[in-house]
Amino acid sequence: MDIDRFVARHQDAWHRLGELSAPRRRRHPLSPVELDELVVLYQRVSGHLSYARTELGDPTLVTRLTNLVATANGLVYGSRARRRGSLRRFFTATFPSAVWRNRWFVLWSTLLTVVPALVIGLWISHSDAALQATAPAAVREAYVNHDFASYYSSPSAAAFATQVFTNNVRVAMLAFAAGILFCAFTAWILVQNGANVGLAGGMFAAAGQQSKFWGLILPHGLLEISAVIIAGGAGLRLGWTLIDPSDRRRAAALSEEGQRAAMVVLGLIPVFGIAGTIEGFITGRGLPTVLRVGIGAAVCAAFWAYVVILGRDATARGVTGLPGGR
Repeated sequence: MDIDRFVARHQDAWHRLGELSAPRRRRHPLSPVELDELVVLYQRVSGHLSYARTELGDPTLVTRLTNLVATANGLVYGSRARRRGSLRRFFTATFPSAVWRNRWFVLWSTLLTVVPALVIGLWISHSDAALQATAPAAVREAYVNHDFASYYSSPSAAAFATQVFTNNVRVAMLAFAAGILFCAFTAWILVQNGANVGLAGGMFAAAGQQSKFWGLILPHGLLEISAVIIAGGAGLRLGWTLIDPSDRRRAAALSEEGQRAAMVVLGLIPVFGIAGTIEGFITGRGLPTVLRVGIGAAVCAAFWAYVVILGRDATARGVTGLPGGR
């Protein structure tokens, strides 16, 4: 390919890369679409430069493309560095601050989960009539002696962990989104989750196998339930904003709290990933109960310490928990 044909074929791409890389554009941040276009063009023109050096040997063209690629390089890797910085700020400030600002709603979410679990569990474990109403005796026996444990012993730990992660994210999203119904549906989801835990615990307690139940539920459940409770707190905050927007206009208050709640749910995604990994690779894998529960307790304690310490500090520095870190 001669130089003139090569230049004619690729001139538009070089011109567009020059536009995106121009110093005047640096005073105005590129949009996400423009950033993606910049990266694609940078990679394409880098290939053109390599070809021009090895096949065409035109010093003027090589110099032109070298300058163009060098200018774009600073923007491409600078934008990536900024993105990494934004991700770091999200997990060290925005997310924990959003959770901390919702702390009283997280407390209510905790009560809506824990109280039904305790009430149902104690009732079933101490009342023969309540126990018999849960299921036929043969079904209860199979559940306690086999079915519950076999659920955590899926042959494919990776597939099981992925399934658990997907389900937990779905529950969290539902608990958060349901807040728009004036808290009622979110509260119902939390109560139902707590009641299900109490139902299972009550049947194990009635059969005298409480240690087996706690050994299977605590390793992953401490972190998993904590994340669902936090998501539920975000949903309750969203619903309460509809009821009482304080001194803000209802639409503005709902927009602000909706953005903050979204930050909470986004931050919980890796938490559910960790909980799913523990459930898939540790909970039902034959490790000693003390070790399994110890791992779960340590991870959960570390998570709450992270949320409380960083969240309180970030909030004190004026971080609002809204997108953008402020």
